[in-house]
Amino acid sequence: MTINEEMYKEFSNVVIGEDSISNDALLQILKDYAGTVSVFDLMEINAELIEESKYVQDSYKKKSHGVYAKYFLARLNEVRANNNHYTHKIDKEEFIDAVATLQSYEDSESLSHKTKFPLVYAIISLYTTFILEEPIHPVGTPFPGSLYVEEINGKYYCPVKDANADSPNAVCKMCIAEQLEF
Repeated sequence: MTINEEMYKEFSNVVIGEDSISNDALLQILKDYAGTVSVFDLMEINAELIEESKYVQDSYKKKSHGVYAKYFLARLNEVRANNNHYTHKIDKEEFIDAVATLQSYEDSESLSHKTKFPLVYAIISLYTTFILEEPIHPVGTPFPGSLYVEEINGKYYCPVKDANADSPNAVCKMCIAEQLEF
């Protein structure tokens, strides 16, 4: 059983018999698994991100890699250090759908990722969506066409949300951002 499979199994134990899920219970699981990611794992993930973006336009590549590298590194450390207590509950059905999306992503990407990227991806996606209630891509994340994730009047908007709605492995469907109209 992979570490991701172990984490998903723990999620199953958290939702059995519950109408909603405690943020604190989810945060504890995410913290436990974030603790299994070493600095060497993060270096490998960073190298993988660089390799995967080698065919991306240079101007976009520099901006996006800076956001992704900082985002994964900083956010994972944030998960580890988060000792806050959360009182809002997580909708069980939304959580189950999110975990299914992440499992589908991992299943389809397992051969192409030789790092702990899928684990970090799952941790960060669940943390930002259900604990912080923020978009998975942080505000300011660039997308081709000089478009960015934006926050307007306390609401989050993404320029590519609708374009990825039908992709079975896209975390866009679990993200709280709405489609940016342009």
